[in-house]
Amino acid sequence: MRSIWKGALTFGLVNVPVKVYSATEDHDVSLHQVHNADGGRIRYQRICEIDGEVVPYSDIDKAYDDGEQTVVLTKDDLASLPSERSREIEVVEFVPSEQVDLLTLDKAYYLEPDSSSPKAYVLLRKTLEQTDRTAIVRFSLRQKTRLAALRVRGDVLVLQTLLWADEVREAAFPALEESVRISAKELEMSASLVDSFSKDFDPEEFTDEYQEELRTLIDAKLEQGDALDTDATFGKAEDDDGGEVIDLMEALRASVERSRAARGEKDAPAKKAPAKKKTSKAS
Repeated sequence: MRSIWKGALTFGLVNVPVKVYSATEDHDVSLHQVHNADGGRIRYQRICEIDGEVVPYSDIDKAYDDGEQTVVLTKDDLASLPSERSREIEVVEFVPSEQVDLLTLDKAYYLEPDSSSPKAYVLLRKTLEQTDRTAIVRFSLRQKTRLAALRVRGDVLVLQTLLWADEVREAAFPALEESVRISAKELEMSASLVDSFSKDFDPEEFTDEYQEELRTLIDAKLEQGDALDTDATFGKAEDDDGGEVIDLMEALRASVERSRAARGEKDAPAKKAPAKKKTSKAS
């Protein structure tokens, strides 16, 4: 794994240098869009709706639209806002673990000790384990202030970002406000059903069946020869800067031919063609 960030956990006067790693990864089969008539790739361009021109990425700013007016925010405007000035993951409080709502948990990161001695790291880990507490921390990452829960997973400290309180929608369903009578017999039968399905959770027992079947389908099409030459799916397109996108294989072929031509010219210099005479235009 490659660390994405370095910083230090701080609580009180204790400073714990750490490296941060993404704890999860996406294994979904990567798909792209093509034209169903010829298999040509579909590309997306950044086009200005006023002049219809393709806009290079360097000329793009961000904007806020309230429905009536648009406020353009330049790169200098955004640079003036607070960003990752601090490399500290500050512990702001320790709370009972059961008070952290699972609904608010977001992206997870592993923390690795980044010092010659992991003593401070292990001390914090054992403290969280023994007190059954979760540390609520605050830090900045990718120009955003984050709130996160710091907890223990095995021997590793895990940082899991939290949604802000106003990002969690309230579930207000009128049907749940009605009084419903549940008999003791119904509750007993329901509990019995739960008991019949009860076992220890092992995530290794579950797989993404859709992705497995998708891979099987792709392999079957390849085996049957039902596929296109990838080079043939590329055509001329415009890149973000308005220039022509050059196919990698074509660029490599051109480089080889140029190299061979250069070696040939070195061995046997070609005669220069006579310069064309300039002709003046009649006024």
